[in-house]
Amino acid sequence: MQPTPPLDSQASRTSVLVSDDERAIAELVGTYLTRAGYEVALTHTGPATVAAARTLDPAVVVLDLGLPGLDGIEVCRQVRTFSDCYVLMLTARGDEMDRVIGLSVGADDYITKPFSARELVARVQAVLRRPRSAGTAPLPPGAEAPEDPPRVFGNLTVLPGARQAVLANRVVPLTRTEFDLLEVMSRRPSFAFSRRTLVDQVWDPAWVGDEHIVDVHVAHLRRKLGDDPSEPRFIETVRGVGYRMGRGR
Repeated sequence: MQPTPPLDSQASRTSVLVSDDERAIAELVGTYLTRAGYEVALTHTGPATVAAARTLDPAVVVLDLGLPGLDGIEVCRQVRTFSDCYVLMLTARGDEMDRVIGLSVGADDYITKPFSARELVARVQAVLRRPRSAGTAPLPPGAEAPEDPPRVFGNLTVLPGARQAVLANRVVPLTRTEFDLLEVMSRRPSFAFSRRTLVDQVWDPAWVGDEHIVDVHVAHLRRKLGDDPSEPRFIETVRGVGYRMGRGR
């Protein structure tokens, strides 16, 4: 028998929704997550997953693409209308288009089948360890958090404390991952971030997936900001390197 995964210090107050139509897989994953200290709920259909995500407000949804009733893509799309939980998609090996579509509708990460339950637990732990901003370190007792001033790029304003992006006086509906990418790049305007650096700061230094996951989320972020990649105002491509924040002209 494999050893029980170590108890995560954050797990005891964190809920995970596992959705897979193969009940044996869902139960195995649920068992490992429970042993790691997470509160776990299981669903096996698309409609049940949407309903459970709305009712339980989980921190993470482990979402299989091949659900009956509603597939994983549509489930993710609907969940993103009311929740900014992390979504970890389960895809068949080689289904690159499904992964791209899944990420484009708001999934944060993916893992390909077949996978080990321990690997999936590690991925859940990794997304929950993501740094949220430069100022997330604990403060001394009695100290007040310093205000992080708005960052202005033309008609785009990034509000780190509120975790909002405001474009022409309208709040842009960004996922956690999209906002994290924007926050990191806006923190150092004109600095050229490599994909690896963005993965380290937005995902986790231990994340071992394809670094081009950054490209998918940047494309989604650009679309929401109305940013034309051929004439970018906010997110510029640095050939051979990655991306940097533009001046928003």
